[in-house]
Amino acid sequence: MARLPRLSLAGQVHHVLQRGNNRQPIFTTGEEHAAMLQLLAQECRRAGVALHAYVLMPNHFHLLLTPPQEGALSHVLQAVGRTYVRRFNLAHGRSGTLWEGRYRSTVLQPELYLLPCMAYFDLNPVRASLVQAAKDYPWSSHGHYAGLRNDGWLTPPPTYWALDNTPFAREAAYASMVHEGVTSAQQDALTRSVLGGWALGDEGFVARLQQSAPRRLTRSQPGRPRKTS
Repeated sequence: MARLPRLSLAGQVHHVLQRGNNRQPIFTTGEEHAAMLQLLAQECRRAGVALHAYVLMPNHFHLLLTPPQEGALSHVLQAVGRTYVRRFNLAHGRSGTLWEGRYRSTVLQPELYLLPCMAYFDLNPVRASLVQAAKDYPWSSHGHYAGLRNDGWLTPPPTYWALDNTPFAREAAYASMVHEGVTSAQQDALTRSVLGGWALGDEGFVARLQQSAPRRLTRSQPGRPRKTS
């Protein structure tokens, strides 16, 4: 079966996943983590892409971004990927690809899944036993949203602003939400959607997107009834 084109819809929140080839490490030092964040901030600023959240794991990374126009997302990821691989290969005396393949992406409904997706990012290092708590991991956006540091190049989404009226209360509400965790159903939905490239949201959200999307957004064709036995 031919691989579906990646989703890239202007003005929509995208969940992006990029893995290292054969699950090999893509970050081995703090300097490499910092270099990736610098590249992301630089290229997002140039392309006008809003970067909302991130987590850099040893062999993969997740991003939440909103592109202003079609093609902006792929431009950012390609520019970042090329530059980072060139520097990584030079530093490690290697050649060839660093990535598993093309990045994976999907569109999600902010009202239902944006904050759970951010919590999913923050808890990734905890699930991997890298740290005991999300606040202890320096390479995710958790510190920014929990009030532990200021990543000025991030764009907080409206759903974050809606958590409360004051910065301190928002930060406390966000930290509490992450501490409570994501449900297994949310985690499964977030994982399946980004791996498969399927839009994540309720029926109304997907139907509205489908009107302007260049390809189908769900596993089954829209409007086709399921067969019953």
